[in-house]
Amino acid sequence: MEVITIFIIAIGLCFDSFAVSVSSGLAMRDITFLKALRIAFFLALFQGGMPVLGWILGYEVKDYISDYDHWIAFTLLSIVGVKMIIESFKKDESCRINPLNIYFLLTISVATSIDALVVGVSFALISINTPILLIGFIIGSVTFIVAMLGILFGKKTGAKYGKRMEILGGVILIGIGLKILLEHLNQV
Repeated sequence: MEVITIFIIAIGLCFDSFAVSVSSGLAMRDITFLKALRIAFFLALFQGGMPVLGWILGYEVKDYISDYDHWIAFTLLSIVGVKMIIESFKKDESCRINPLNIYFLLTISVATSIDALVVGVSFALISINTPILLIGFIIGSVTFIVAMLGILFGKKTGAKYGKRMEILGGVILIGIGLKILLEHLNQV
């Protein structure tokens, strides 16, 4: 898998973290850099770790489903993409939360990285050549940067664009799934 594709996937995956970060910036307009680092670190750690966990799980079942792996990867990525698009239209009531509460951080970190787990399973199914730890690092790093920017964005301008970014993330994931499917079908 090319590094540019990994960056595109990382960008697609981090939009839900971006939306949470914008909400965190809205909830704590006086947030300091160190507090923002804490939020971004949690989001990035889970977003980067879940593809690795998903790859391990997917690798274990790969031999049993190898004839349909491209369809499964396409379906999983499409489901996650559609889910992100649908959730972007739901009313966001996160402005009354404390984004620094450890339980909140763990909850949002897991919730925003479930799609990364699914992507990791998809990576195992399509036999990527890039080391999964490098992929996890890239996804985590992109998420960290985007989360920091999201917190700043929320602090400065509000959530006007957060929903649109989540829709774009969903479209990107669906596009990557379609690319995987089409590449496999063209090889047959």
